[in-house]
Amino acid sequence: MEKLLIKIVLKNGVATPKYATELSAGFDLTAYSVIPIPNQPAHITHDGFSIPPQSRILVGTGLFIELPKGKVLDIRTRSGMALKEGVFVLNSPGTIDADYRGEIGVILINLNKVDVTITPGERIAQMVISKFEKATDEEKKQQDVMSNSTTFFKDGMKKLMKNPLAVGS
Repeated sequence: MEKLLIKIVLKNGVATPKYATELSAGFDLTAYSVIPIPNQPAHITHDGFSIPPQSRILVGTGLFIELPKGKVLDIRTRSGMALKEGVFVLNSPGTIDADYRGEIGVILINLNKVDVTITPGERIAQMVISKFEKATDEEKKQQDVMSNSTTFFKDGMKKLMKNPLAVGS
């Protein structure tokens, strides 16, 4: 397995992200603070902060990261949190590009029927780093594109009419 060197900066008191096991694809992100969102309640408590039902919050992680070119960081829901608490990463996967230098924030939504409390240091999401490809475009005339699409559609419909189970083969 290839090792990837990434640069990180942590706010005071934030633990270095770690993989849970040797074969984990992602490492855990932990809660640090609430970043206010206009018109979205987040209640600060003595334990941390709570998310009311059907509400979303932006959780700061205290983590800043510098990815190498050609890499992307996906923020994903933790399955245990989704199952047990009904809390999900709202735009999962959230995408962090290699040129982003701000604090990593996680948008959480509470789909539970009761408030859910998040405590500082609690694992709230997973980060998975992956390689990506840049697409290039080839300019074509609209007529050529439409002609090819129509032919593709007509051929597919002919197949479907002859044998409904043959589509996609």
